[in-house]
Amino acid sequence: MVANWRIRPSAGSTQSYLLAAAFVVLASLVRWSFGFFGTPFLPFTTYYPAVLFATYVGGSRVGIFSAILGGLIGWWAFMPEYFFFTRGRELELLMYVLACGFLIWGADNYRRLAERLQKEEDLRKLVVEELAHRLKNKIATIQSIISYQLREQPSLRDDIVARMVALSATDDLIIASHGRGASIRDILSTELRPYELSRISLDGPDTLLPPNLALVLPLLVHELATNAVKHGALSSPAGKLSICWSLLNRSVSIEWRESGGPTVGSPSHRGFGSRLLSSALDQFSGSVETTFEKDGLICRMKAVLPD
Repeated sequence: MVANWRIRPSAGSTQSYLLAAAFVVLASLVRWSFGFFGTPFLPFTTYYPAVLFATYVGGSRVGIFSAILGGLIGWWAFMPEYFFFTRGRELELLMYVLACGFLIWGADNYRRLAERLQKEEDLRKLVVEELAHRLKNKIATIQSIISYQLREQPSLRDDIVARMVALSATDDLIIASHGRGASIRDILSTELRPYELSRISLDGPDTLLPPNLALVLPLLVHELATNAVKHGALSSPAGKLSICWSLLNRSVSIEWRESGGPTVGSPSHRGFGSRLLSSALDQFSGSVETTFEKDGLICRMKAVLPD
């Protein structure tokens, strides 16, 4: 509560009026200091920022209060022979009133807009957090059902549950970024964390993927990592994995390169993983190309980011 008070008191509160008075006093001191330069200075110039800040802090009424207070001080302290009006002084007062009216109107509208946007942002965050909480509960329930129904088929059960865990971990990354997506580095680090990271190198720029593409990439990485652990570079103590990516215009390219593992060859049949690799990026105008080199698997993935 103290931090919020320091940033912006509520409109029309006692704190906002006190802060507005402090702005006017500061403006008066600044105006008074200009008198030592020996050059005539307009009496109300330094009060304009005070009126602007006071309105932004406390609303239109506080802005009017600061304008009146500043006008009275400026008239009394910085307008010689203030008892008598002249055409020049009347014009200065008129310009001050008009300028303050414009500042108060603009600052108050900006304040209201900022408050409305902040409320909408708070509501959006609350909705996202609630949906995320419900989604986690549903995923946990689905995992329990799958584990029970496939209790006689542990291999299939573990594969399905592992894929769901991969999606859940990426959901956490997307939620942490307030729905904007997830970075490639964070996705790779999360998916490869269970393995020996000292044997894995990641190289590429900070690239944020949109939510829909961020949910597909973990599935691809999970399939590649699973195969690498079972048959590829990560199945051998000397094996290494290198992942690099680049971004050119709106096209992102990712290369998965295994080395130092056992000799690999093309799979004899197409399972779910093979079909996933071949078609997962079609919706993003992308492609996945796998090459079974003697030294290890090389997989190149490409996708086009939305505007």
